Amino acid sequence: MSLASATRKGAGATAPAAPPVQQQLRRKRRRAAARNLAFLSPWLIGFSVFFLYPLISTIYFSFTKYNGFGSPVLNGLKNWDYVFNDLPAFWQGLRNTLWLVVIMVSLRVAFGLGIGLLITKIKSGVGFFRTAFYLPYLAPPVAATVAFAFLLNPGTGPVNHFLGEIGLPQPGWFADPDWSKPALTLLAMWGVGDLMVIFMASLLDVPREQYEAAELDGAGPFQRFRYVTLPNISPIIMFAVVTGVIQTMQYYTQAIVAGKVAGGIAGNSGQQFEPGYPSGSTWTLPQMVYNLGFQRFNYGAACVVALVLFVISMAVTSVLLRRRSGFLASDD
Repeated sequence: MSLASATRKGAGATAPAAPPVQQQLRRKRRRAAARNLAFLSPWLIGFSVFFLYPLISTIYFSFTKYNGFGSPVLNGLKNWDYVFNDLPAFWQGLRNTLWLVVIMVSLRVAFGLGIGLLITKIKSGVGFFRTAFYLPYLAPPVAATVAFAFLLNPGTGPVNHFLGEIGLPQPGWFADPDWSKPALTLLAMWGVGDLMVIFMASLLDVPREQYEAAELDGAGPFQRFRYVTLPNISPIIMFAVVTGVIQTMQYYTQAIVAGKVAGGIAGNSGQQFEPGYPSGSTWTLPQMVYNLGFQRFNYGAACVVALVLFVISMAVTSVLLRRRSGFLASDD
């Protein structure tokens, strides 16, 4: 073979084409997506098993007739119609739950912030006061409620005895429909140690230079709180309000224990007890979910109430997170 023909043959042969740039980018994206999915898999599994599947099941059972033993039978909107139109206790429970959300959460946040401010201003004995205010939060809910029920007993409780000694009215507390929810609010404020610790941490994190600059400008205590403290701790206030709303929408243990103790049947397991004593004033939607599902075996209606709780919680939380004025400082 001549040199010229060999050269022509070599020139006619084409080298293998390199993979296009787009294919390389797609492979990189797929590898990155697989790696991210692997890291997210524990959360995805937990979210699917403990949230998504129960939520879908609750929605499905709300449209069925199901008592927990046989097979569920679809019955359309009958459960929804029963809860909203034929179950007056639902609206009473909804009013009580929203009352607790508005009043209890507001007072707990204000009281926790006030205690945190006071302790940060104390010069000595900080550890003692911090421990004294935090310890009630560690008390088990049942034990704390039973203790409060005896302290606020209208006949033999020391609180009413003290109020009578100084000439003030003696409420019926847990035995009075008008005072049962305020008594539960007092119990919640007594255990405000969790919010106190959170607020103390945020207050101690406020830059001292801002307080010094405000004092040089002639700002008084209220102005320093309004224009220095609040803007710095507003995300913590938002956190306390949102978590408080979610917790109070699930308010169950303290209300039902207080009703049992005030009704005189605490410890008598054989007695039938209808939650909400006295006169339905401590009746909440979480109690209704338990009552319908596990006492009356009406799982369909219980799922309807659970979905109502979920929707209200999501709606209130979304409004709070979007409404930045009054809770969060402006981004401008």
